[in-house]
Amino acid sequence: MTKDSPVVAAAESSRGPLQVTRRQQLLAALQRDGSMRVSDLSHVLGAAPVTIRRDIAELAAEGLVRRVHGGVALILPDDPAADETPAADRAPLAGRALGMLVPSLDYYWPDVARGVEGAARELDMRVVLRGSSYDTEDDQPQLARLVERMGVSALIIAPSMDTPTAERTIEWLDRAGIPVVLLERTATVGSHHAVMESVVTDHALGAAMAVRHLTSLGHRKVGLVLDANSPTSQHVRRGWLDATTECGLDPDATVVAVAPDARSPERDTVLNDVLDQCQATGTTALLVHADAEAIALVQHCEERHLSVPGDLSIVAYDDEVAGLFSPPLTAVRPPRRSIGRAAVRLVADRLADPGRPTHRIVISPSLRIRESTAPPPA
Repeated sequence: MTKDSPVVAAAESSRGPLQVTRRQQLLAALQRDGSMRVSDLSHVLGAAPVTIRRDIAELAAEGLVRRVHGGVALILPDDPAADETPAADRAPLAGRALGMLVPSLDYYWPDVARGVEGAARELDMRVVLRGSSYDTEDDQPQLARLVERMGVSALIIAPSMDTPTAERTIEWLDRAGIPVVLLERTATVGSHHAVMESVVTDHALGAAMAVRHLTSLGHRKVGLVLDANSPTSQHVRRGWLDATTECGLDPDATVVAVAPDARSPERDTVLNDVLDQCQATGTTALLVHADAEAIALVQHCEERHLSVPGDLSIVAYDDEVAGLFSPPLTAVRPPRRSIGRAAVRLVADRLADPGRPTHRIVISPSLRIRESTAPPPA
């Protein structure tokens, strides 16, 4: 490819010297090979993948390349495919803002937000993050500010779904006129109950994985302790119930309890009652949602000279800090960053193709086996 090539000339306008050189090299590599993966271009050009993706977005906007899955292909002036460049390439996402609203900025959601931020940065998009509260009765004012004052191009949100205003908020989102992706929530709209786009963790599967792990160790009575305030609890309970039944255990012969908020004066009493019921029913293992409740139970065991896992095995659900405790707790870990990244991908695809079918993504959690689970006492 010569210096006078129209492809190179188009690439050079209004660029710094280093960026022009890199874009020339990128186009030259495509001229030679036709198409390449982002990872290969990153290696060949000695630039970070995020930088390569930015160059590709700019070149695609100029009609010089087209994006393909995992990489990029060259478009020449006489290439008949040039007229078929995807909308995403004609209208790059760089500079667009994503509004993000989550119910907490100090537990669970920070890692989700990091996933959103990382994926948005790769697309040269920016994130406008706002925090709500599990006690908030109406998310709509915050959402309206993001759309009307901040000018966001899409919303990635975890709205409150158990408040009197929830239905009205969902209807408002449906009429907002921009892409909306729900995080760890699902909802339907309209008389036909059309689903909204969402990304969720399969929390029921995570709970079932914990039960199967404990039964594989020989436990025949696996109890359950839930967080009173978390919308995840219903899914954890469903997974626990399905798995105990599947494994031939009797869910009515063990402990099922709901732990109050850490600020409640009754919390210690409830957790001590859980341990009393474990001893009364012969329960040798517990699935506990979430980490704080699991850690508190271990501490109560220590006060009562009960060994974990010698007398009682415990699996925590969430794995925020479970691995830092002593003993490190076996835990189910939701894919928080992957949830955030997947939401951005949904937004990007929706902006590129507004008419595409609605997508709902379900991502599996993982089980981290540590020192708080062992076979039951003989």
